[in-house]
Amino acid sequence: MDSSSSTAPEWKPAPKHGKNNESCWQGRQVELCEANGQHQVVLPASRICLERPFFSKMLEMQSDMKPTLLVLAAGIGSRYGGLKQMDPVGPSGETIMDYSIYDALRAGFGKLVFVIRHDIEQQFRAAVGARFENRVPVKYVFQELDNLPPGFSVPNNRKKPWGTGHAILMGADAIQEPFGVINADDFYGPTSFRLLADHLRSGSRDYAMVGFVLRNTLSEFGSVARGVCRITAAGYLEAVTETTGIEAAGAGAKYADDQGHIHRLDGDAIVSMNLWGFGPSLFEHLRRQFGEFLKALARKEKAEFYIPAVVNALVETGRERCRVLTTPDAWFGVTHREDHPRVIHSIRAFVARGDYPERLWT
Repeated sequence: MDSSSSTAPEWKPAPKHGKNNESCWQGRQVELCEANGQHQVVLPASRICLERPFFSKMLEMQSDMKPTLLVLAAGIGSRYGGLKQMDPVGPSGETIMDYSIYDALRAGFGKLVFVIRHDIEQQFRAAVGARFENRVPVKYVFQELDNLPPGFSVPNNRKKPWGTGHAILMGADAIQEPFGVINADDFYGPTSFRLLADHLRSGSRDYAMVGFVLRNTLSEFGSVARGVCRITAAGYLEAVTETTGIEAAGAGAKYADDQGHIHRLDGDAIVSMNLWGFGPSLFEHLRRQFGEFLKALARKEKAEFYIPAVVNALVETGRERCRVLTTPDAWFGVTHREDHPRVIHSIRAFVARGDYPERLWT
């Protein structure tokens, strides 16, 4: 289209284009229209009109874009001492994080952003970051208690981090593309990353959550907390309920509520293990909701701004949709110190089966 033309286009609806009859580019909804008799595209923020062939090329470019992986590595394990993200579990000294990043890179992720703390930066860069800096772009961002919006300060009694929602918000200046989110100390499996990478490259503006089968996520050595999911018939997340004290019970699981009543959970229930996919639109939602959280709960010493609560609010209000991608992979991690030998055994079995090389990084 000649940008110098003074003829105002006549806008009227045109046929939809894109997956699920949606029109989107880089996670942003666009308007398809007819302007001066030709199908064209309008990017909503600027009302810039693009000819359809050029827009099609942009869609192709998006499908070739590699999503970013945001790794939440600033957490302090309250029940498991030390920097558990750095404990070796592989035959050549690899950490759980190494296996997750290995799976993510071969699934198609192309950049790493680590959320860490300043006090572990030197150790983390040397022990973890150095392995990847010559392979893919790597950035570091920092989750600190005093990283707050203007007008807020850290309460005197606050010691705990502000939560996963706050940690993800720290990546806002480093990420402009679709991205996945993982916990540094969780093993998610190769299929999980393939499902998420495919979704993030699909052009869909929907957020995504990789859902795990509950029985594949339990610990033999104590109770766990899981985000139990309610899912619509169409495969979208309806709600995540954070449930604590879950223990294995036969083929399923059980937990006690605040009144001590025992509740049973189906072993096939789908749970969230904090493997998410988002567009950069999430950051504005996080800013808004984190401000609301601080106004209401900042003085509560143990209150945390969790990402499942953020997604719940967005889904409930219809601001966003979240597709559930169910994975057959088993999850495991080091919730309790006794889990560590089991993780080592599981990794060795995967290596013996040929799922991973003896040495991940050469």
